[in-house]
Amino acid sequence: MVPSAGMTLEDDINSLPSSPGVYIMKGEREILYIGKAKNIRARARSYFRKHGDGRYAVKYLASRVKRIEYIVTANEKEALILEDILLKKHKPRYNIRLKDDKTYVSIKLTVQEKFPRISVVRRIKDDGARYFGPYASSRDVRDIVKFLRKLFPICSCSSHEFRNRVRPCLDYQIGVCGAPCAGLISEQSYAELVQEAILFLDGRNREVVLRLKKKMLEASGREDYEDAAKWRDRSLAIEGMLEEQKVVGRPGIDSDVFGFLRRGGDVVIQALFVRDGRITGARDFSFCKVELPSEEVMSSFLSQLYAAGRFLPDEVLLPFQVNDCAALSSFLSDKKSGKAVRVYVPKRGKKMRLVSMANENAQAALKRLLLKDRETPQGLVDLKTRLRLPNLPSVIEAFDISNIGGDMAVGAMVVFVNAVPDKTRYRLYKIRLTEGPNDYAMMHEALSRRYKDSSGHPGLILVDGGKGQLSMALKVLDGIGAKTPVVAIAKEKLTQRPGKKKILKHERIYLKGAKDPVFLKEGSPGDLLLRRIRDEAHRFAITYHRRLRRGAVTSILETIPGVGPKKRSALFERFGDLEGVKNASLGELTGVPGITEKLANDIKRELSV
Repeated sequence: MVPSAGMTLEDDINSLPSSPGVYIMKGEREILYIGKAKNIRARARSYFRKHGDGRYAVKYLASRVKRIEYIVTANEKEALILEDILLKKHKPRYNIRLKDDKTYVSIKLTVQEKFPRISVVRRIKDDGARYFGPYASSRDVRDIVKFLRKLFPICSCSSHEFRNRVRPCLDYQIGVCGAPCAGLISEQSYAELVQEAILFLDGRNREVVLRLKKKMLEASGREDYEDAAKWRDRSLAIEGMLEEQKVVGRPGIDSDVFGFLRRGGDVVIQALFVRDGRITGARDFSFCKVELPSEEVMSSFLSQLYAAGRFLPDEVLLPFQVNDCAALSSFLSDKKSGKAVRVYVPKRGKKMRLVSMANENAQAALKRLLLKDRETPQGLVDLKTRLRLPNLPSVIEAFDISNIGGDMAVGAMVVFVNAVPDKTRYRLYKIRLTEGPNDYAMMHEALSRRYKDSSGHPGLILVDGGKGQLSMALKVLDGIGAKTPVVAIAKEKLTQRPGKKKILKHERIYLKGAKDPVFLKEGSPGDLLLRRIRDEAHRFAITYHRRLRRGAVTSILETIPGVGPKKRSALFERFGDLEGVKNASLGELTGVPGITEKLANDIKRELSV
């Protein structure tokens, strides 16, 4: 619900219900934070207590909140689902963001088909197939599948290839496919291979070995020694693999084990994947600039992780209690078709030692993260030396202007922190005060709106252009008394002196007080970094500009009766853009499918206004 107009923040908090649901904290123009709670009012009040959470980010978040909206749900489980939907839609600044986890892979076996096929996939679907995993390393998974197909030659071709193949492929020749597509293996024999592959992937390898040894003895009894050797080799291969695996949990149980560690605003969550009592993989997730309570961080992480349709274990082991364990357990059980999924904190035994192992791995991952952060990118060192900067430019803000003849002009600012883009700090500016094609004035307007005083400046300001753009930037900084280093970067230029061959001058860097530009060494770390920043600013600006143009073009054509989405698309496909449509003759317009002579006249008349 949205609070009534004129209500203060305190009124908002007092009007919040004591029911489960989702609360939405809003600032002046954006959604700051989205959370779920068993009691919305109690959770929201906890952010604004005088003696509440002392962390800076919590205080800063609370100070920026202007109003609080809420959505009541029937229970905590519904709140958990709704929170994930809203997080994906709005991407609030203060929530942790678990990016779409495309790095996880699973093994898919199409058991619903007459001759099941095996493949490596990144998405688990409700299609009747069996999925095994997930695994953190796609390379390891492909090695597993390769090893598996040597033991149990199951086909891996697509359904289209399977239906249309009449002769066996190379896989059959090298012994990794039984060629059911060509009728070279019976349905019963193939079903046995699939059953053994499932046992192998389920981790029931001892049972597989017994089956293989039984087949070996049967083949030996009928004096088919070549077949017996085949079963012997397969059983030995599995036994050799089993010697390398250590049992850490109870056989038959799949567990996801989580460790958690934070240092200031840096958080690392470590996941260990235990399948049938053996660790099959691990993955760490790192988040920076996080200061919200650990319970909220962990709860939000788990909600996002399991909402993405990934493999669901039998149990989830946590390093500490979170508020909505019961709701999460119910949510996961529903997703697992009613099979209970237990979410809890183990207190003793092997499971507690597994959580300790996950915490130790999280500690190692955090050390790697901190060491990586402390490493100074060579590009920054190169820029400091070559541009004679007073300090290392750890934060660089770059500006670019995009327009066509002064129309729909936009300014874009991108931010790089330690040579890495920080997209949460990107900004876009619609140019409102400058009329006509005046790039210098547009740059001045964008910079003036970003830098209103001498505080909060980066280590280096980069503007796209030459001396004119540099002078505009210096004028803005002089007006607020700032001494921030600023440079302009101009694109490569082809020059030719009389009687000489053409010379390609690469990116030119213009500095304050320097008559001639500086040329960075081609391919040097500093050169590559500046190019990357400049190109990113240009990409960001042109993308926004095209979006504005597309919206404007659409709105103009939409005013013409008879021109719908299909005809509009056909016009753009034929003529490229609005200018092409405007310059087209009546005959050319009527050549577009669906455009009659009358409609062509209407288009010409409307666009000529």
